[in-house]
Amino acid sequence: MKNIISLLFFSMLFFSCEKKEEKPMEIIEKTPVIIKEYGYAIKDYTVIKDTIRSGESFGIILDRHHVMYPTINKIATTIKDTFDVRRIRAGKPYTILASKDSTQKASVFIYKHDKINATIVDFADSTITAYRYQKPIKIVEKSISGKIFSSLSVAMDSLHINPGLTNTIADDIYPWTLDFYKLQKGDEFKLIYEEKYINDTVFAGYGAIKAAVFKHKNRNFYAFRYLADSTKGLIDYFDEEGDILRRQFLKSPIKFGSRISSSYNLKRRIKHYGYRIKPHKGTDFAAREGTPIMATANGVVTESTQRRGNGKYVKIKHNNTYETQYLHMRRQNVKKGQFVKQGDVIGWVGRTGSTEGRHVCYRFWKNGKQVDPFKQKLPAAKPLKKEVKVHYLAFIQSLKTTLDNIEITKTKSDSLEIIAQN
Repeated sequence: MKNIISLLFFSMLFFSCEKKEEKPMEIIEKTPVIIKEYGYAIKDYTVIKDTIRSGESFGIILDRHHVMYPTINKIATTIKDTFDVRRIRAGKPYTILASKDSTQKASVFIYKHDKINATIVDFADSTITAYRYQKPIKIVEKSISGKIFSSLSVAMDSLHINPGLTNTIADDIYPWTLDFYKLQKGDEFKLIYEEKYINDTVFAGYGAIKAAVFKHKNRNFYAFRYLADSTKGLIDYFDEEGDILRRQFLKSPIKFGSRISSSYNLKRRIKHYGYRIKPHKGTDFAAREGTPIMATANGVVTESTQRRGNGKYVKIKHNNTYETQYLHMRRQNVKKGQFVKQGDVIGWVGRTGSTEGRHVCYRFWKNGKQVDPFKQKLPAAKPLKKEVKVHYLAFIQSLKTTLDNIEITKTKSDSLEIIAQN
């Protein structure tokens, strides 16, 4: 019995000490991540990033990166219809993709127009190409609201909104229906707009303003962005009834940021003339010298000349009813007989003629008589067709509901009260 127990003990010891069979190790091969920029695998190049300096040209830059001038001339000639190398500007960033050998010779030139857009010039081999490149962007819808106690600019600045968005509101959406120089304390606004992001985090500017409403003098001024004609790609802003906001005439020949320094006044008294009544049949918009002056409507230039009191000026005939005139320019940008469109730059603010300050005197004729443009019921642009209007009213329904439900929380401040909603 004792022998049997000993045998069992040694058997157990033998099996417990037996080396266990190990499974073969599984090797997982990971695919290397290829980092690309502007469509190129960065690891294959020597990457040189720089900024164009004052006095530098396309040729100077490529020559510095070991491209011979005959090749540079060939590149410039080949791509001239796509990219005019003479138009590169100091201060713009660029990237050179060069070979990784000892020569580090450039083979790709990337000119960055902004954070999103670039022009790529590829001359790596015998084929020379140039094309526009746009970084993938993410569009994020945002909303803001506020109550104005000073001005729109101050309110938007306090929301940390770039002036570009403010100018779009004033110059592209409401220039026909709202006078932003006359907004009142307590006026309210709400916006639904887009922000652009690169790689989900880098802010790259604003997209479209999809909807807006301004409450001014207890009246709501709605604006909805809508593609009215898909065949022509015409996008405009319309109100809640489907009426177009755009009018035949702009309210001002100067973009948002100027001010009215003298209004139309037939009983104006001037100190320089002994306080005698001297009618002022124009509206003066004060602005810095060199500020662009725009045609307030489509028309044909009938005068572009200079006279003693008017200084350098332009006069435009819009149709058989309306004419406009723009005085005291530093320089004109149009000639007699030229057709101009609404918003075209026809000259620049100056102080030529009889004037004490830098401004443009804007004069307005109706049926041959000078009138105050701000007291005229100016014609609207072409309205929506009936069948399109039905689609439009259905399209804005959810937008209007979202807009109306944005709350304005009142938080008192010395100059305004605003609230941002994301």
